[in-house]
Amino acid sequence: MKVGFIGLGIMGAPMAEKLLAGGHTLYAHTRHEVPAALLQQGAIACRDPQQVADEAEVIFIMVPDTPQVEEVLFGERGCAAGKLNGKVVVDMSSISPLETKRFAQRINQLGAQYLDAPVSGGEVGAKQGTLTIMVGGEEATFERVQPLLALMGKNITLIGGNGDGQTCKVANQIIVALTIEAVSEALVFASRAGADPARVREALMGGFASSRILEVHGERMIKRAFAPGFRISLHQKDLNLALQGAKALALSLPNTATCQELFNVCAANGDGELDHSALVRALEIMGNHQVAG
Repeated sequence: MKVGFIGLGIMGAPMAEKLLAGGHTLYAHTRHEVPAALLQQGAIACRDPQQVADEAEVIFIMVPDTPQVEEVLFGERGCAAGKLNGKVVVDMSSISPLETKRFAQRINQLGAQYLDAPVSGGEVGAKQGTLTIMVGGEEATFERVQPLLALMGKNITLIGGNGDGQTCKVANQIIVALTIEAVSEALVFASRAGADPARVREALMGGFASSRILEVHGERMIKRAFAPGFRISLHQKDLNLALQGAKALALSLPNTATCQELFNVCAANGDGELDHSALVRALEIMGNHQVAG
């Protein structure tokens, strides 16, 4: 197929590479230059989202936040200015569920179909093609695009209509944030009490407290390996979506709010661009104790 990909950052570039490896023609656009590695594999650089929409049958978007998706879709020389009739737009960014529904309606009016398909699994999942993909949209459109999604992910689920994929992603980010916070508290406590946090983590991995976050991010905390796979600033954005949605629904999400405040502590201390496992830094600052490697 002729496939478009807009947004070639930490996540987008390896995802686009999987589509190329699947034998598809790739029309690519990003804010900066299309990575040389993709061009060497046959990607075709486009000057703007409109050109991507003109050339591709299915257009994927992977950008940081709601305003960037709106700009890609409806800005000057955005996708909506291109030839969209009969095509599919798949937004894989993590953005507002309410705005997603509005974007879908506008794209539908242009004769195209729309899927929201945010992902979980981070940079590692993108590189390995093992992302979890949460999809909102019509079943027939999902089935049309599913073979392409299967090149990028393994756990691919149609949740419901447009916006439901984004709602699922917000729920995912709540769980991830709270689990990172729990692992952080446990390792700070163990380390301050004089136990070896590496051996504590090893022991916990064999019990009921075991989790993927304890395995991966617990190790990051101990080794101080905070190069971003998923930045704190982006997780702050996702928790804002959760808290804004909770307000609209008259819900209380007290521990989500607490995690957001801990991320705010990190950002205030210059750590906003570190990996979200660096949330442990907030607890270390408050406790005046760093987890010992």
